[in-house]
Amino acid sequence: MTANPTDIDLGLCHASPRARGVDPRVVDALAESIAETGLLQPITVRRLAGGFEVIAGMHRVGAFRKLARATIPAIIREMDDLRAELALIDENLVRNDLSAAERSAAQARRKALWQELHPETRNGAAGKYRSKSQLQSQLAQVEQAGERPAARYDEAAAQSIGQSPATIRRDVHRGEALGAEVLARVARTSLDKGEELDALTKLSPERRDRLVEKAAAGEKVSACHEVKKERRDSREKVLAAVQLAMPDRRYGVILADPEWRFEVYSRDTGMDRAADNHYPTSPTEEIMRRPVGTIAADDCALFLWATAPMIREALAVMAAWGFDYKSMTVWRKDRLGTGYWFRNMHELLLVGTRGNIPAPAMGAQFSSVFDAPVGRHSEKPDWQYELIESYFPHLPKIELNARRARPGWDAWGLEAPMAAGAADDESQAKADGAEGQSENVPQGVEPAASRAVDGRSSTATSEPMDATAGETAPVSDDALEIPAFLRRAPAEARA
Repeated sequence: MTANPTDIDLGLCHASPRARGVDPRVVDALAESIAETGLLQPITVRRLAGGFEVIAGMHRVGAFRKLARATIPAIIREMDDLRAELALIDENLVRNDLSAAERSAAQARRKALWQELHPETRNGAAGKYRSKSQLQSQLAQVEQAGERPAARYDEAAAQSIGQSPATIRRDVHRGEALGAEVLARVARTSLDKGEELDALTKLSPERRDRLVEKAAAGEKVSACHEVKKERRDSREKVLAAVQLAMPDRRYGVILADPEWRFEVYSRDTGMDRAADNHYPTSPTEEIMRRPVGTIAADDCALFLWATAPMIREALAVMAAWGFDYKSMTVWRKDRLGTGYWFRNMHELLLVGTRGNIPAPAMGAQFSSVFDAPVGRHSEKPDWQYELIESYFPHLPKIELNARRARPGWDAWGLEAPMAAGAADDESQAKADGAEGQSENVPQGVEPAASRAVDGRSSTATSEPMDATAGETAPVSDDALEIPAFLRRAPAEARA
């Protein structure tokens, strides 16, 4: 090694193939400084055939070339490839301008080089994966060669680059867990932070790769949020498996749109636009008495529709059914409705829970306001299903007062249609009878074609037509094994 600087030909200086790229802005700043005060620190090189490989100082080389200098002061060191790469990494680490991802990749690579040079430190100085005799034999070989046994990697690196052993262990863990390729892709992205790298190490490979791809494309993403989502998804899957394995079907999600009876100022003059004109309504006390808790799992979420004037009643129903109110989302409609104080333009979807149901992970929550057009009277927009299925893709779900079938849901209600895929009259007739109950529907749950709950009725009924009278003939629920509160009232009671 040449202890004193030697002027070498700039034309013979070449960058190491493992060197970081040169920043033109740094070169310009260095050139201006060197022109005024001269070079304060010589570059470090090693001699190779046909020239010199620059270990430390490519920005200074660029500045000298910008100044049209022919030579540059250099310290020439004789070293093999491993030690040259180790020195290059140390040069980058001590400059403190590396990002978290770049630093982790550098430390993982530095440890690998160190252990090649000092195999007695592999797997820890205490010989975690070796016998005591094997460790003593390796140390004896090192001492016979006239060398001092190397310190443990984190301690040796701390002395070389001026960082704490704990910081070095943390960076090495990130680098080894993620690998150089992943770290190169996330460098200088939204994932290039210490806590984000730690979170990336905890994600499944598939989820991690998708997130890295988004970050590399310039999207602002968070691995911390993804870890919470993955944990929450795993918990929801376990909960769903438990609920689906129960001998008596219980539901982890209940969606209900009760037939609220809004008391107008005068039932003689104020009923022209009442819901009673479109379907039978029920008093709040009657809705409260329905034992919805008997079909709810111990850990369950209730999504309950309510209108602005009926919030107090809806909260009472939620409590009576055994749920604690948590939050709400608002459906903002595309046209004005009626109202006493205000012309209503929204409805509320209240959320209540019982037991230990997992809330959505941070970053996965939907907006608290949804815009959707108004359909036929009391019809709700499809985003209610999209929201619930996003939050609880695996839990068994049921919709009370359902209007239409949806894959993955059980449905009860006077307007509940036939399940998807069953369209002919024969299938309809079987679904209306107890013997034709689907194997996929648990005991106590009526098939979609004949499920009923006190409430909605319209021309979209599932009741068969009387061929002689030409009118709808009521079907008795007496033979059906369903909870009493889900039975249809006799025709005279609904008249």
